[in-house]
Order: sequence, then structure tokens, then C-alpha cells
Amino acid sequence: MKNNIIVTGGAGFIGSNLVHQLNLMGIYDIYIIDSNNNEFKTKNLNKLKFKDFVDKDFFINNLNQFQDSKFCFHQGACSDTTNQDKQYLMTNNFEYSKQLLQFCNQNQIDMIYASSASVYGNNTIFIEHKRYEEPINYYAKSKLNFDNYVRSNLSDLDISVTGLRYFNVYGPGEFHKNHMSSVVLKFYNQMLKDNTIKIFKGSKKFIRDFIYIDDVIDLNIFFYQNKVNGIFNIGTSNPRSFSDIATIFKTINSDVKIKEIDFPEKLKGQYQEFTKSDNSLIKKIIPDLSFLSLEDGVEIYIKYLRKYYNNES
Repeated sequence: MKNNIIVTGGAGFIGSNLVHQLNLMGIYDIYIIDSNNNEFKTKNLNKLKFKDFVDKDFFINNLNQFQDSKFCFHQGACSDTTNQDKQYLMTNNFEYSKQLLQFCNQNQIDMIYASSASVYGNNTIFIEHKRYEEPINYYAKSKLNFDNYVRSNLSDLDISVTGLRYFNVYGPGEFHKNHMSSVVLKFYNQMLKDNTIKIFKGSKKFIRDFIYIDDVIDLNIFFYQNKVNGIFNIGTSNPRSFSDIATIFKTINSDVKIKEIDFPEKLKGQYQEFTKSDNSLIKKIIPDLSFLSLEDGVEIYIKYLRKYYNNES
């Protein structure tokens, strides 16, 4: 009987939170697939119970050793949207995913995989349909390529495959992401440094769909327990501005200062100024869908960060 679960990217942000939730459900037969090359990833692993940690390169080159698995959460990828190495992104995000899907199908291993809201580019409509998908960087193109591969082959697959298009996820476990970490973590670190939060000029117009990590994990678990084929947006459908987040910080800490800075030249033309998840499709599956508010999510995260930096967690 197959009992093992594969979690690629299991030492990363969403992956480690997912393994933690599986542990809370009494599930420990987990293969964590990742590259353990970061001290913060090591800290993410410390709180987890799992069967084995496997280097991602060894894993993809020795898939036959993992045929005893019953499910795969494919959360691993290069998540740096500013990466300009097209070949690396295509190999790491597309070819790797394609090979993993073929393996899962051959061995009756159902899969959930991480897609991204970046596939919509600068579109203003975020519906899971090709007409609204206009990626503006290589990262987004690599994600859309795999979405389209799944779409093209879904009718020929013998397993359940669910793609989750994450919007702007924030919460504990993202320290290793550096410049790709959430704006909430960036603001907190800026506040620690000199009690000043820096926002881009015009930030009131930068509207994003921010979703707390716990909501993302809950939806992963739902689709794990209720296997559904398809690609679904994973966002709150209640977008807010970066300026709103800065204001929430100031509400929690009235002494914090907010400073406007120029928009970086390197981000021009590669930056989504607006995202809003259209949840029409996922609500057909989960009619009572609900999410944590941005105010509550930021407050919970700030409490966590205070404990973390004070070595209380």
C-alpha cells in the first residue's frame, strides 16, 4: 500500500508550511524534495517531521526510487520573477515539472502543483482562460508553459492534477526568499532598521491581491482531500495597495514613519501594478470560500516576527 507523500520545495515557504499542516494531520511519511543550501531553509526544516530529505537533483534523476508515493505536492521552482536566465527557468520550472508529471501519471500519483498569478501579466482580468494570460517575464512564461502542457494532456492523464495560481502570499517561513520575500516582511525589516517604511511613489495605485499563508495551505489540503482536475486562482479577490499595508503597520506602531522613494528603473515593464483573483471558478467547488482580512493577516504576521526576532518562537 502506498503511503508516502512527495513535497517538492518542502523546505521553502509554502512547502514547509504545507508539511507542517500535514504533520498536524498525523501525516509523517513525507519525502521533502529541495536544495538545502540556505540557513533559513534549515530552520524551516527543524520544525517538521518527515521520512526523508532528498536533494532535488538526485530526486529528478532517480524518480524510480519514489514509486511508493501516493500523492505529490509540487511546490518547488525558481520563484525569482526578476531572473533573466530563460534556459534556467525553462529547465527548472517547465522541463522539471513536465518530467515529474509524467512520472506521477505512470505511477498513479495524484498531483497538486504551484502555478502563479504572474501568468496574467498586465491584464486587468484574472480568469483562468488563455485569452487573459499575457506573461511579461521569463518566470511567468515558464509557469504558463506548464499550465498549457497540463491543459493539453489532461484528457490523457490517469491521475488527478490541480494547478493553483498563487497571488501575493505572505506569512512565516519566507526568510530565505531575500528580495522576493513579501512586502510585509520587507516593511517589517525596514521598520526594525530605522523605524521607517519605504514605499514607491504612487504606491496607492499599486494594487495587489495579498493572501495569508494559512489560507493557501487550507486550499492545498482541500484539493488533496477532494481531488479536482483543473487550474484555479488562489487569491482573496479583495486587492489592496502597498500604501494600505504601510498604514496597517502605522496603526500597529504609531511611531513608524512612511517615506516615498522613486520606482526602480529595473522593474519598469516587468512589474504587475494590479492583481485581483477572479474566484468564480473556485467558488463552484467551494461556495463558502472565505479568507483572512489583510489587517488580521498582517497583525498575526507581525506578532510572529516579533517573537522570531526575539528568539521566542
